[in-house]
Amino acid sequence: MVEYKLPPELAEMARRFEREGGVPVPARLASTVVLLREPFEAYLLRRVATMAFAASMYVFPGGGVDPRDAGVLPGWAGPAPAEWAARLRLEESVARSVVCAAVREVFEESGVLLAGPDADSVVGDVSGPDWEEARLALIARDLGFAEFLSRNGLVLRSDLLVPWSRWITPEFEPRRFDTYFFLALLPKGQLTRDVGGEADATEWCSPAEAADGRYTMLPPTRHTLLELAEAGGIDAALAAAPDRDPADAIRPTA
Repeated sequence: MVEYKLPPELAEMARRFEREGGVPVPARLASTVVLLREPFEAYLLRRVATMAFAASMYVFPGGGVDPRDAGVLPGWAGPAPAEWAARLRLEESVARSVVCAAVREVFEESGVLLAGPDADSVVGDVSGPDWEEARLALIARDLGFAEFLSRNGLVLRSDLLVPWSRWITPEFEPRRFDTYFFLALLPKGQLTRDVGGEADATEWCSPAEAADGRYTMLPPTRHTLLELAEAGGIDAALAAAPDRDPADAIRPTA
């Protein structure tokens, strides 16, 4: 477990929670994807002000694991679930669900689909009405992700995800997540779309600019952007990823 010092205002909230004998809620398993494109830009969403968690904050696409992400095995390409389990130090079914959630959430929240007809290709433009209908059905949980892929003759391209880090929400927060962060390149032929719903604004910007204070964001987002800015480029970040331990949780503390 790695500790990360909270900003002063959040550190005081943590100390107050401890003084008052607060009982932390369990952290829900989640996945987040840092979409990258040349010339070294990251994709951010601003969550709407009415959201119960991280309202009005800039975040990466992501969200909680759906139970069906673990229950059904979709068509799969890239490292096998067992390999992901070893890399993330999780049970195989849990690792599979974390990877599925990453691919599903980035499609739901940005319109980008990390899947293809086979292990060597990626689907192209997915902005048409049929794709949009399916995306909305996924959000509503009327459609399972494995079923969605099967209907469209697609396999999940797990090799397009690069594990980066893991963050656990501080104990004083009423909503907590145990979140695995992944990097992914924007597939050729696809575009991010402002698909609304949980976000009211989207931005592509360099990691250094995004982390310089102009956007309101939680520590994990800002810290990840600073790490990417320090890497200096997409190739350098991807080259550094294998030497990181994406299973060693970072826990913000006072």
